[in-house]
Amino acid sequence: MFYIVSTPIGNLKDITIRALDVLKEVDLIAAEDTRQTRKLTQHYGINTPLTSYFEHNKFKKGDFLLSLLKQGQKIALVSDAGTPGISDPGYHLINLAIQNNIPVTAIPGPTALITALSLSGMPTHKFVFEGFLSPKQAARRKRLQELSGEQRTIILYESPHRIKKCLHDISEILNDPLVVCARELTKKFEEIRREKASVLAEHFNRNIPRGEFVLILNLCP
Repeated sequence: MFYIVSTPIGNLKDITIRALDVLKEVDLIAAEDTRQTRKLTQHYGINTPLTSYFEHNKFKKGDFLLSLLKQGQKIALVSDAGTPGISDPGYHLINLAIQNNIPVTAIPGPTALITALSLSGMPTHKFVFEGFLSPKQAARRKRLQELSGEQRTIILYESPHRIKKCLHDISEILNDPLVVCARELTKKFEEIRREKASVLAEHFNRNIPRGEFVLILNLCP
């Protein structure tokens, strides 16, 4: 059995009893960052072995993990935070298991995009998740231009290294819309800002951006 296990996006208390049971019972935990996952397993006294599975080893390690699953081992996949497969390399391993008829099940839990959307005050009945826009400015601006007619709420992820450039491009291309900017969700320094993209860009010019960001905007009048 292959388990897709959601883990906390910040606060270690945000994990289900079922997730803890599965992490204790499986033969191996495949983690995007074993150092990050070890904080969780040590906190809850879980002694299951960990192995790394991340973007740059996903093909080689994916084949190895598949061979273990075919031998009958039970493996849990976890990401750095939240639900595996959402803007992370877990997609490859999940698809590999499905293609090889390995039983797959999900242990649901938090994900940053839904947490941020519920806090945003933006329309939630229809939305589109774009993940991370391209780090290349031309490609990023091209995609934003393509989104200019989008009537659904738009959800983006962004890193602290590119947040200012992304907000600047959003301001220029999308006519400076109101943006909900969420960072450090569920953590001690959680921050939700609701301001024009240009105002947010200026804020992060004055204040060093820290943490991973979720940006939410709606272009409908």
